[in-house]
Amino acid sequence: MRRAELPTDVVQRRAVIYVRQSTGAQVHDNLESQRRQYELADLARTYGFRDVATIDDDLGRSASGLVVRPGFEALVAQLCQGTVGAVFCLEASRLARNGRDWHHLLELCGLVGARVIDLDGAYDPSAPNDRLLLGLKGTMSEFELTLMRRRLVEGIEAKAQRGEYRLTVPVGYLWTRETGLEMDPDRRVQETIRLVFRLFDRFESARQAFLHMVREGLGFPRPTDGTRHGPPWQWRAPVYRNIIAVLQNPFYAGAYAYGKSTHRTTLVDGRLAKTYGHARPMAAWRVLLRDHHASYITWTEFERNQERLRRNAFGKPAGRAKAGRGGRALLAGLLRCRRCGRMLQVAYTTRGTVARYLCRLGNAVHGLPTCLGVGARRPDELVAAEILRVVEPLAVEAALAAEDLAVQQATDRRRALELECEQARYAVQLAQRRYEAVDPDNRLVASELEARWNAALSHWRACEARLHEPNVPEESRPDRETLLRLAVDLRAAWDAPAADARVKQQLVRTLVEEVLVDVDDQSREVILVIHWRGGQHSEVRARKPRPGEHRKRTSDQAEAIIRAMAGTWSDAQMATALNRMGIRTGQGQTWTAERVEQSRRTAGIRAYAPAMDRQQWMTMRDAAKCAGISHHFVRTLIDRGVLPAKQVVPDAPWQIRRADLESEAVRMAIARRHSTGLPREARRDTSTPMFPGLERKDAQ
Repeated sequence: MRRAELPTDVVQRRAVIYVRQSTGAQVHDNLESQRRQYELADLARTYGFRDVATIDDDLGRSASGLVVRPGFEALVAQLCQGTVGAVFCLEASRLARNGRDWHHLLELCGLVGARVIDLDGAYDPSAPNDRLLLGLKGTMSEFELTLMRRRLVEGIEAKAQRGEYRLTVPVGYLWTRETGLEMDPDRRVQETIRLVFRLFDRFESARQAFLHMVREGLGFPRPTDGTRHGPPWQWRAPVYRNIIAVLQNPFYAGAYAYGKSTHRTTLVDGRLAKTYGHARPMAAWRVLLRDHHASYITWTEFERNQERLRRNAFGKPAGRAKAGRGGRALLAGLLRCRRCGRMLQVAYTTRGTVARYLCRLGNAVHGLPTCLGVGARRPDELVAAEILRVVEPLAVEAALAAEDLAVQQATDRRRALELECEQARYAVQLAQRRYEAVDPDNRLVASELEARWNAALSHWRACEARLHEPNVPEESRPDRETLLRLAVDLRAAWDAPAADARVKQQLVRTLVEEVLVDVDDQSREVILVIHWRGGQHSEVRARKPRPGEHRKRTSDQAEAIIRAMAGTWSDAQMATALNRMGIRTGQGQTWTAERVEQSRRTAGIRAYAPAMDRQQWMTMRDAAKCAGISHHFVRTLIDRGVLPAKQVVPDAPWQIRRADLESEAVRMAIARRHSTGLPREARRDTSTPMFPGLERKDAQ
């Protein structure tokens, strides 16, 4: 079509050259297509256009209608202004790959009288025949894109069904030209991946495995360029997403998985938008081939790991017991309400020193009343006692297993350091060879290679130093004898101040599946039904404390002694007796008169009244003073049965009746105290009683 065939008013307007390529790879590699599209400006001048503008803002953007195209929007805006006389494109597919954009463009061109021109000729969208031809070209362009995409997807899925499609493999695997898929031959990479699974099996927590690797200074391989998966690796400190990615990937279980995620199309601001990376459930994966390649773990272990990870997700209602995370509550994440079936939550006081188990999930979600709430101390003590009772027969075997675990942990760390040293030694040798191969006179290159050699040497020496330093000081590392002694007394090991709360929680979760809890309001008892891992069940009960009752209260023994001595002895004398017997207060302190008085008032015990009983009863000191003899002689009379006396409890003060002190036998014994012996009545009971706490019987 010649220049004369275009109307003059069309030629006097602007010619727009629209340039587009679908992907960044095409922009970088398909330079010939770019050149041909930019040359359309020369074609526009042959038609007589003097005002020629090129729009190339959409390079690297698809025309499927799911991607925002600012260049196409600018073209539409200029068409609406009526300043465009012709739109030049290499072919219809460059303008649009979807019918909505294509027909919208044709409608605007027909309204303003603009032409659509490609290498085949010029078309007037307002003419029926040209509109029909342009419509066919747009439809074919859209169909062509759908057909190409379908062919590519079907080809990929066909190869994936055979396990031959080379999808991106995780750290620890490589695609090779000769053998296909295989494990990374780097032994350090393999040992790191296996270490992650061993740590997760030990701690049952991905975060604890991650923290252990950070504490031990163990590295994790990452791609050198940050995007490409494969050697050479760059060893850095691990991050949490490295550990969780290893644990959640079925590739390490020998399974070839394709189609694990899908895309979603939504309408955003009147335009369709497609998002990718939405995970599918395992049952909806397009391809899952088990036993496809060499594995680091079995498929059963992989499924067990996924179940552990699902249970450990504290922010999600898994409905089952979760892993121990430390804290003061031993049974956090294990208790289930026997009334409503929901898991109990842990609540702490403002200072974080006292924990309580509360069933308040129904209240938070549905506004229901709180089912129950109990203090954490008594349920924790009950379950701990049951745990120790169960594991006591296997304590020795557990101690030996703990020793093996400590040895395995030290072995893992040393093995990782040995592989790191071996790799550092190779880096030194490589740097040395590169330095020796360069011309010494070329100082610009030689100095840089020398600096790299020195850096490699420094890293090697640091690795050697870490390898030879002890992991744990010998004096703090438990030996076999220590572990066996702890196995004999498990309660001492459990209550030791150095015992970690997280370790206790892990031990409980190893044996216990979950615990059902309920409160008997009539008997004021906390009922715990323990579901053991082996399928057995056991029930234990604990008394629920009264309001205001706390654990640092006066013991029942001390209260009984104070109740028995009150009314006869003063608070100071009772404090002396309690201290002599080694009994402490509820706070673990010694007794004083003030503390005895406070304990009496709390228990409702009447105070000591000296004036009321002074005429009938007296202490040993009062008796000695009244009779004019020494304390020792009074004790002798009591021991030989001459002077009747009694004690409330052993080591308590002696109580002597005044009438007994004034008896004939006592007076004769006092009168003959300087003679060689005592009268017959005073010698009739000289044996030491078997039960000194009992009241002395009168000899008469």
